[in-house]
Amino acid sequence: MSDETLHNDARRRFLGGLAAMSGLALAPGVTLISPARAEGASSDVRWGMLIDINKCQSDCDNCIGACAAENGLKSHGRPTTDPQWIRKVSVKDPSSGNEKSLPVMCQHCANPPCADVCPTGASFKRADGVVLVDRHICIGCRYCMMACPYKARSFVHEDIKGQKPHMPRGKGTVESCTLCVHRIDEGRLPACVESCETGAMVFGDLNDPNSGISQAVAKYGATRIRADLGLDPGVMYQGI
Repeated sequence: MSDETLHNDARRRFLGGLAAMSGLALAPGVTLISPARAEGASSDVRWGMLIDINKCQSDCDNCIGACAAENGLKSHGRPTTDPQWIRKVSVKDPSSGNEKSLPVMCQHCANPPCADVCPTGASFKRADGVVLVDRHICIGCRYCMMACPYKARSFVHEDIKGQKPHMPRGKGTVESCTLCVHRIDEGRLPACVESCETGAMVFGDLNDPNSGISQAVAKYGATRIRADLGLDPGVMYQGI
């Protein structure tokens, strides 16, 4: 093992220890049970989402409301700092002027830049492709927020009240869409997908050629946002 590797490992352990201590101060009385549960994840599966923007209605925000209710996200009246695990954005075709609305969340990249820049290993990817933040060792440096090209991460500025047992959160940590990992580990759909009344959002195993998402991609094709970056997102779109 090289001297540089030993130095990096020691630095991670040191910062991880600081994070563990600061977590108690940042969220008194709250045990930040990590949502990772990475031990049960299998590389045989790669979870992904396909969003057909032709079916996504611009005036519908069911997915946003469902995400907030499921994960205990509350607005503080500050759009720039409120938690945004999923948001609606508009895209416009400059040649035709045609405008579409689409939801954007953590893209759950196969090569996540957030994990690459994290000094403690708090940002990581499970074997099944779900990208998560381990709040036990997140030190709130926000390097991952700067590295994410999708602006998909939020920083928790306030003390958290009324947390959901399945999705504990902590002041001073970074967070983002987890694909409702607690649900998929139980064989259920993410809340946003379940709430979509038009069928614009399809969730499933990208490694299974017989899954609904794989068949839809094979039949109609799909586009990844900023595919040129080589991050291989697990969230794809049709109609862009």
